[in-house]
Amino acid sequence: MDELRVVARFVAESAQEVLPVFEDAVPGDRRPRAAVDAAWEFVTGAKRTRLQRITSLDAHRAAKEADTEAVRLAARSAGDAASAAYLHPIAQAGQVGHILRATASAARVAELNAGDDPAVGDLLIERARQRATPTLINVLRRYPSAPTARTRVAQLMSTLDAALRASR
Repeated sequence: MDELRVVARFVAESAQEVLPVFEDAVPGDRRPRAAVDAAWEFVTGAKRTRLQRITSLDAHRAAKEADTEAVRLAARSAGDAASAAYLHPIAQAGQVGHILRATASAARVAELNAGDDPAVGDLLIERARQRATPTLINVLRRYPSAPTARTRVAQLMSTLDAALRASR
C-alpha cells in the first residue's frame, strides 16, 4: 500500500496542476475534482475504496465529453489520479500508463497552452523526472517499458519512462 500511495501521489500532483484547465472550461462539472480529491484521500492514508474507482470512471467520462484536447487531457489526468490506487501488479506495459500518463498529459496541456511549444512539454517532463522518488522508479521498473505510439502524449510518456529508468 505504501508504494501505491507513492505512485498515486506522483499522479495526483500532475493531475492537480491541470485540473484548473478543466474547471475553467466546464465550471459546473465536478467529476474531475472529485477524482483528484479521492486520489488525495488515498494518498494521505484513507483505505482504497469504490470511491477511487467510481470517481476515476466519472472523470474519464468527463474527458470523453470535452470539447478541446487540453480539457480532455485535464479530465483524463484526474481520472488517472484516482485509478492509481489500483495499479495492477501484473507486469504489463499498459500499466506504465497508470503511472506516467497523467504527467505526460499535463505536459501536453502545458504545450498547448504555450502555443503548441514542445519545449514547454520537455521542460515539464524533466521536472517530473526530478520529483520522482526512488520508490516510484523502483515500482516503474517492475513493468515493461511504455509502449511507443504516435501521439504527443505517448511520446512524452515514453520520454519520461526512459528518463526514469535511466535514473540512479
